[in-house]
Amino acid sequence: MITTAGLLATQPDACLMRWIAPSEKDAASATLEKRLWDAADQFRANSGLKAQEYSGPLLGLIFMRFAEARFAALRDKLQAAGSSSRRGSRVDDPAAYQAEGVLYLAPEARYDALLALPEVADIGAKVNDAMRAIEKHNPQLAGVLPKTFYLFTPTLLKDLLKKVSEIPVSLDFDAFGRIYEYFLGEFAMSEGQGGGEFYTPSSIVKLLTEVIEPFHGRILDPACGSGGMFVQSARFVAEHQKNPAAELAICGVEKTDETGRLCRLNLAVHGLEGDIRHGGNVNSYYDDPHTATGQFDFVLANPPFNVNAVDKERLKDMVGPARRFPFGLPRTDNGNYLWIQLFHSALNAKGRAGFVMANSASDARSSEQDIRQKLVEARSVDVMVAVGPNMFYTVTLPCTLWFLDRGKARRLHHADHVLFIDARHIYRQVDRAHRDWTPVQIGFIANLVRLYRGESPDYTQGGAEAEAKLKEVFGELLAYVDVPGLCKAATLAEIEAQGWSLNPGRYVGVAPGEDVSDEDFRTQLQGLNEELEALNAQARELERTIAANVAELLEG
Repeated sequence: MITTAGLLATQPDACLMRWIAPSEKDAASATLEKRLWDAADQFRANSGLKAQEYSGPLLGLIFMRFAEARFAALRDKLQAAGSSSRRGSRVDDPAAYQAEGVLYLAPEARYDALLALPEVADIGAKVNDAMRAIEKHNPQLAGVLPKTFYLFTPTLLKDLLKKVSEIPVSLDFDAFGRIYEYFLGEFAMSEGQGGGEFYTPSSIVKLLTEVIEPFHGRILDPACGSGGMFVQSARFVAEHQKNPAAELAICGVEKTDETGRLCRLNLAVHGLEGDIRHGGNVNSYYDDPHTATGQFDFVLANPPFNVNAVDKERLKDMVGPARRFPFGLPRTDNGNYLWIQLFHSALNAKGRAGFVMANSASDARSSEQDIRQKLVEARSVDVMVAVGPNMFYTVTLPCTLWFLDRGKARRLHHADHVLFIDARHIYRQVDRAHRDWTPVQIGFIANLVRLYRGESPDYTQGGAEAEAKLKEVFGELLAYVDVPGLCKAATLAEIEAQGWSLNPGRYVGVAPGEDVSDEDFRTQLQGLNEELEALNAQARELERTIAANVAELLEG
């Protein structure tokens, strides 16, 4: 039962709207990944290499160290077994490693062998050869590993090999994965705008997975970047005591070939495999390499926003019920509602999607509003979360998280509602220019959604602190209620009255006695500016159409 109430007596003066967690920057400085990054970044600064030239090879070395750790552990077991077996030792049999899901490393491809090379040797060529040897014996990595170590001086490469060797071989999957992801994030930050093409900050991805709950099934990301959505989904499964490799079938599409290789490497570091289609001009607007319509249990994505110049002529045969664009093509020169429909149409009858989207899509007018209305009336929109600025490395603008649920219509208690959450003032200030969410904040928001759905809370993220905050706001009995300034379960009639807007700010409002802050005003102004830009684009398109029609009449 969804109920509406004012602020609960237990909620302290709407302070939730200002839940700003303290920075943990100092505590993080002692972590292994931070120390490794600081050293590696210093090496790069002295090398004259650009971040994009440096990132692939360095991530390749981290991967090689990871592969060696798993290989060495299994090699020790095979040696012990071989000494007592009549069949003899299988210690140098690649099939013995592959049967256990471990990469086989030929002698020249082992990290310790490279580490022992003298500086006078052509270390760059030796590392390139090692990468080729790994691919030769492990076909699933064919064409994936970096082979540009000739860019590095022997001294720089020797220093990097020594620094990466500080990663203890005793580390588990997750620890290696965290190091790899930490480096991905740091490279994304250092590359500025380009970094956003391959990396979504982990706290955003964690909330997406916590809300769609990918316990088991097929998962698609048609703009998969470096694979963070898949990795976090696997972590979600592992945190719930299951084997991700057995529970998830991973499918991805990535337009950029180099980024697609980063994704496959990221999966391998986490002990995962997936069907990742990348490069070769593959484009999710026009291409459907996974025959996705109606086939997926989960979709996760952070697509490029406000893409223009999509050739809609190539999409005409994909429009209509049970096709890729079931609600029609937008007339505006903007790809947002193409992406939204691709995510929706890929889901099966019980599928869930979580994705990042530009704020302007929530209020877009004209043909985009018509598509949004059809999406809402189909009972597919489940939850909308407003996110504040500075949560991404590449853009400062706020965004919105959309959550679709094709099975929602069967759940009578909230089939005709959409949950709106305003999380713009829930964050941790990482540094002057960047914010994220703490595990407690992620756990709080995710469990708010579970209360709305009538599900039991799950405190995997945030533990007792998340539980305490949830009870502080929703009471000891943990029953969902609308909380001004935080959340509102709006009916379809209320959404229709707002012009089918899916902007949480239209419904949630502000807490009693709370003024609109300067930041809220800036956010509103930015949203209005986005809408103005979209309207201007429509006006220009209309002008061109009119001019062409007039010219045709005059010529006739």
